[in-house]
Amino acid sequence: MGTVVWWLVTVLVVAVHSASAAVIEEKWEVEYTFWWPDCKEGIVMAINGQFPGPTIDAVAGDRVIIHVTNKLFTEGVVIHWHGIRQIGTPWADGAAGVTQCAINPGETFTYNFTVDKAGTHFYHGHYGMQRSAGLYGMLIVRSPKEKLRYDGEFNMLLTDWWHQSVHSQELALSSRPMRWIGEPQSLLINGRGQHNCSQAAYFTKGGVRECTFKEKDQCAPQTLRVEPNRVYRLRIASSTALASLNLAVEGHQLEVVEADGNYVAPFTVNDIDIYSGETYSVLLRTHSFPSKIYWISVGVRGRKPNTPPALTVLNYVDAPDSDRPTHPPPVTPRWDDYDRSKAFSKKIFTAKGYPPPPEKSHDQLILLNTQNLIDNYTKWAINNVSLSVPATPYLGSIKYGIKSAYDLKSPGKTFTNDYDIMKPPANPNTKKGSGIYNFPSGIVVDVILQNANVLKGKISEIHPWHLHGHDFWVLGYGEGKFRRGIDEKTYNLKNPPLRNTVVVYPFGWTALRFVTDNPGVWFFHCHIEPHLHMGMGVVFAEGVNRIGKMDIPDEALGCGLTRKWLMNRGRR
Repeated sequence: MGTVVWWLVTVLVVAVHSASAAVIEEKWEVEYTFWWPDCKEGIVMAINGQFPGPTIDAVAGDRVIIHVTNKLFTEGVVIHWHGIRQIGTPWADGAAGVTQCAINPGETFTYNFTVDKAGTHFYHGHYGMQRSAGLYGMLIVRSPKEKLRYDGEFNMLLTDWWHQSVHSQELALSSRPMRWIGEPQSLLINGRGQHNCSQAAYFTKGGVRECTFKEKDQCAPQTLRVEPNRVYRLRIASSTALASLNLAVEGHQLEVVEADGNYVAPFTVNDIDIYSGETYSVLLRTHSFPSKIYWISVGVRGRKPNTPPALTVLNYVDAPDSDRPTHPPPVTPRWDDYDRSKAFSKKIFTAKGYPPPPEKSHDQLILLNTQNLIDNYTKWAINNVSLSVPATPYLGSIKYGIKSAYDLKSPGKTFTNDYDIMKPPANPNTKKGSGIYNFPSGIVVDVILQNANVLKGKISEIHPWHLHGHDFWVLGYGEGKFRRGIDEKTYNLKNPPLRNTVVVYPFGWTALRFVTDNPGVWFFHCHIEPHLHMGMGVVFAEGVNRIGKMDIPDEALGCGLTRKWLMNRGRR
């Protein structure tokens, strides 16, 4: 195939993790660089000259210390450690304006936290739309007593890519009227994809040309090289900015065993759907014969695709390198077959040994997801408020008792009963706000995500929602408008999956439950980058009485009104 070989990662069996956990310490420099992600030159956001960024490989209980130096010329930067709960270190969560100030050009900020729970995770930029610019990488946390048995593993970081610069995208989305950025030009597997060519072009007559690669081409696909009669763990993460994806391996079934860093009751499928912010581990069992080369295909789901699938291959070691797959790649299921997507979601249950959710909740939020207007600027809103994150991080405002940095009035806990989710909003106008939801420590909170029609036409979009600082139980999914007092009776309280990201399907609702057991300020938002940029998120504060006693580095909060407070403290 003329591609770069991706050698298997040997699995290390760690019997017992030392009581004195290891420390992983690295120095990272973030800067823009020219790159060829899909065989067309563009500008990516790289770490130490790497795209995607370096993989962090740790064991649960390890301390991770990352010194991040901002070498961008004109903008700040932060890094969010997606899936790490940051227990006791909310300031290290990496959400600009929520838990920390952006790192200014030329400055260095040190993230110092414990990876408390094993699982497949990743990290990414969380300032502006820097995730779309390529600021991401894998974060693997191993268990000292891994219960899964397999012979090797591969990491697969799935992303989408635009030729339009991220700054141009931000401007387009913030214009009046909005200029939609369109579908991505390509999909990337570990930062590698192809534009205007296809590895599978030899199955078609005419049309797109066949890709040719040199060994060091930055867009050359990475081959998964495997041996017969083996079991491999594929650690899959989606950091897409927009696309929902489907992954299939030709001629092989996939056994789903982990979702968002939590074991699930194993089940076998031919392919998996994965939404932005989600991670999975699947076990792939290789055949005893024949030794061949098989396609791995990643295609778009949930949106009418205008982006070709990403392709790489599963290459049995004794198959000649000159061989090519003998059949066309797997066909991605139809983009709008939502029944198929829901069937996959409903197969996911927690593995044995996990506690069930509390039977009842103390508080409930019903969050209506709508597309709206503010002075003809297109926005996304929750319960008719489009989030505007303030210049002073919420964590600092709460710690130092600064009352003027954000709206002190919390947003509404639900929406009006007469709202018709099946039609465009009767009143398209919304408002900006920076209010947050405050919860005491140790209570149980239910959140119902309610989807609705967009501004025009008969359209309701998929929204994957991610909660920082927590795992939550996914209690159920439903069609149409949530019926309070009725739909709660359908909840799965026996073995719902624990996740940190969950999808709400078009014209439907999704219910989740979490415990406020992690004092801090936590972002909860749609993981689609343009939607968050346009206001689709809320903020939860919990245990605020304990935030004031936290030891938080001054450099995390040295901006906005907290900067003035810290300077005045220094004079005393």
